Amino acid sequence: MSFKTIFSIPKCFRLTLWFLCVLLGLLILSPIKAIAEPVRLLALGDSLTAGYGLKKGEGFTDQLQAALQGDGLEVSVINGGVSGDTSAGGLARLDWMLSDTPGPQAVIVELGANDGLRGLDPVQTRSNLEQILIRLEQRKLPVLLTGMMAPPNMGSEYGEDFKRIYYDLAEGHDVVFYPFFLDGVAGIHGLNQPDAIHPNVDGVAEIIRRILPPVKQLLGRL
Repeated sequence: MSFKTIFSIPKCFRLTLWFLCVLLGLLILSPIKAIAEPVRLLALGDSLTAGYGLKKGEGFTDQLQAALQGDGLEVSVINGGVSGDTSAGGLARLDWMLSDTPGPQAVIVELGANDGLRGLDPVQTRSNLEQILIRLEQRKLPVLLTGMMAPPNMGSEYGEDFKRIYYDLAEGHDVVFYPFFLDGVAGIHGLNQPDAIHPNVDGVAEIIRRILPPVKQLLGRL
C-alpha cells in the first residue's frame, strides 16, 4: 500500500488503521518481553542452601544460578536458606517466602538435615514436609524435593525411618525427586569444611554437577 493510497483513506479510517498497527506491534513484542524475564526459582532450605561458611558467589544458590545461566537458561535462583532451620521452621516461613511479588515460579525443597542431626521424630518431619508440598501444590508450583539422610550415630533404625520419609513423599506427590542432597560429597574430606558437615566451595560445585539434571527437569515443568 503506497503513501498516496493511505492518505486517500478518510481520516477516521486512517486512525483505526494506525491503532490496529500499534496493537499488532504490542502483541508481537509482548511474548518477547515475557521470554526475556528470568524464571524465578526459590530454594527453600537450611544452611546447606544458605551457603554457611562460604563467600558470596560460592554457595549453592549462587553456583546453581551460574550453572543454569552458563547453559543458556535465564533463571534467577532465590536463596531461601536459613542456617539451623528444621522442617518445622521451613513450614512456618513458607507463606512469607511465597509472598514476594513477583513470587517464585518453581521451588527446590531442601529441608530435614537439622531434624536428623537433632534426632527429631521422623513422623513429625514427614508431616512438616508434606504440608509444605501440599501448600506448593495448591499454588500450582512445580517442586524438586531433595532427600536427606540422618547421621550414622542416630542408629540404623532411625536412619532407615528418616530416609523413607523422602521416598514416601516422592511417591505420594507429583514432584521431581533427588534422593540425597549431599550425594557424592558427604563424608569426603576434601569436599567439606572443617566441621565435616557443610560442603566447601568444591563440594558445592559437585552438588551442582549432580543435581543440575533434576533442576532442568523441574524447569521443564513450567
